[in-house]
Amino acid sequence: MSDDRDKHRQLLSALKQAQGTGDGSFEHAVIRAFEHVFEHLERLNAVSDPGGEDRPLKPGETATLR
Repeated sequence: MSDDRDKHRQLLSALKQAQGTGDGSFEHAVIRAFEHVFEHLERLNAVSDPGGEDRPLKPGETATLR
């Protein structure tokens, strides 16, 4: 889970640093952030889909924040 927190901090930092630069870096940071959000949603869908497979937890992963 700490890896995920680190990733979240990196993504937020990249967004803050890129604001107002006008060089496309903000758009790139937004895309990276949304890609990560979609990774979370895919993991949640894998768990919550009644017809889907229930995957085992990864080491250090909590059941509520897959």
